[in-house]
This record gives sequence, C-alpha cells and structure tokens, in this order.
Amino acid sequence: MSLLRNVDLNLLEALAVLLEERHVTRAADRYHLSQSAMSRVLQRLRETFDDELLVRTPSGYEPTRRGREIQSELAVILPRLEMLLRGETFDPAKATGQLRIHCTDYATSVLGPGLLPRLVREAPGITFGVAPLSDQSFTDVEQGRADLAIAGVTAPPSLHWQTLFEEEFVCLLARDHPVTADRLSIEDFIAHPHVVITVLADGQTMVERRLDEHGLRRRTGLRVPYFSAAAGALPGTELIAALPRRSALAYADHPDYRMAEAPDELPPFPYGMAWHPRVDDDPAHRWLRQTVRETTALATRQQTDR
Repeated sequence: MSLLRNVDLNLLEALAVLLEERHVTRAADRYHLSQSAMSRVLQRLRETFDDELLVRTPSGYEPTRRGREIQSELAVILPRLEMLLRGETFDPAKATGQLRIHCTDYATSVLGPGLLPRLVREAPGITFGVAPLSDQSFTDVEQGRADLAIAGVTAPPSLHWQTLFEEEFVCLLARDHPVTADRLSIEDFIAHPHVVITVLADGQTMVERRLDEHGLRRRTGLRVPYFSAAAGALPGTELIAALPRRSALAYADHPDYRMAEAPDELPPFPYGMAWHPRVDDDPAHRWLRQTVRETTALATRQQTDR
C-alpha cells in the first residue's frame, strides 16, 4: 500500500481518457483542462508508471504494451471505485455522469422515441451519448469506451448478452418493381440488385451469413450506412432492401413502396444488448439496462397490437 499512498488517484481517470482518445488535445477538452495542463498530467503519469504509456507514431499516438495493459485494468478498476464511493443506492433523478450507447439508426427509430426521452426525463443530470454501431463497438464496450451496445449481432463471449426481442427480415421494394409476389422466392431475391446497409465492414452480415449457409450470394447495387437511406434509394429502381420488419413498417402505407415477405432462407434473428461483466452490479448500469428492457417490451407490445 506504500505505492498507493504516493499516487493521486485523480490521475487514473485522466490516464483512462488519454489512452482512450490517444490525443492530448482531445483528452484535455474532454477532461476540461488546457492542452499544456494535460501534457503535464501525461508527464506525471509517465513518471508514476515508469513507462512512456503513449508514444508518437506516423499515424498519431499509440499506447505502449504497458499502456494497453493499464487501459484494460482501468476499465475494470474505475467503475468499481465509482461504485465503492457511490454506494449501492442509485437515484437517477440526482445522478450525474455519462452513459454511452452504441446502436444502429434502426434501433434509434424503433426504440428511440420511447427510450431516449425517458432516459433524459428520469436522469436529467446524466449525459447520454448515442454513437453508431461499428466493428469497434464491442471492443469499445470491453475497454470501457462504451457502456452498452444494442445490436442484431450477438456479442463475443467476453461480454454479457441479453436478447430483447426476435426480429425478422422483410423485403422493401419500389411500388413498380417487376417482382410482384407477396413473398419473394430465393431466386427472385438473388436475381435483382440489392441496397446493402454497411453497419459493419462486411456489409449487412446477417443476410450474408444466412445466404452463405446455402452457398448463395446476392448482388450489391448500392451500399449505404443507414437503414433510412436504404429505403430512400428504392423508388424508381429494381433494388431490393432486406430490412428488419419494424424498420420497413414505416413505409408500409407509402404509395412509392411495397413490402414483401423475405425468402424462407432468411430466418428471424435475435436483437439484444451487450455489456461488460464488470458493470453487472453497477446500479447506474442496472438502471440503464432495465430501462432498455422495459422500453423494448412496451414497443414490442404496441407493435403487436397494431
């Protein structure tokens, strides 16, 4: 414990921000310090840990091996320290801090109208950040840069996962599309070009994964980053958009669109949330997850009643 007595614990939070941002000026802005003050903090940290922690490379700052190890440890230690100081009670009306959620625009359109206003109403002192889901999202949750990921892609084993609801694919087409069947055959599905939502680097991987199981490939006519952009591209084309049903329902009564059932080769898939085990018992995170569960259940019931 002699080493601990000589360390300013406030430096650990600053170090977590520096390792996350990998940029002194951005870390300074986020930590509400001047750039020069944050540079002095970094120098103190280097002396404390007897390591450079961050080194300059042609592409910017990168953590050293020791820096990466410390970053992984801080992702566990800091939430536990926060919990220790705060105690087990959590009152969202009085709480402060930040909670960060990664999800797609589909999730914000389906859950956002119920979830986001409720979060802000019940916890006005907390800043909620919503970022697009990406290939990095699960890593960000693992390393403490995000608190929750809501996705249709099952999380890796290092994270906890809970299914919120089961979703199914439907096909959204232009009203005058040459395919007129109420359910698309797999032959029609792969015969026409698709608008692919590139949520992850490999595209709309749930569709590709299901097609791979049957040795099939669809033809990409357009790639877009958002579900809403996929729908906007359809009128006047032979493009097909394979979308989650809840997303496509927004266009069900629009005169420019027609909705058809997806081929049997595209079965339903789970949509859920992922979080790190270290925040299992954190009262703020428990409240966040419970709010997501309740909001999702309400949205699902409302959808069923329509």
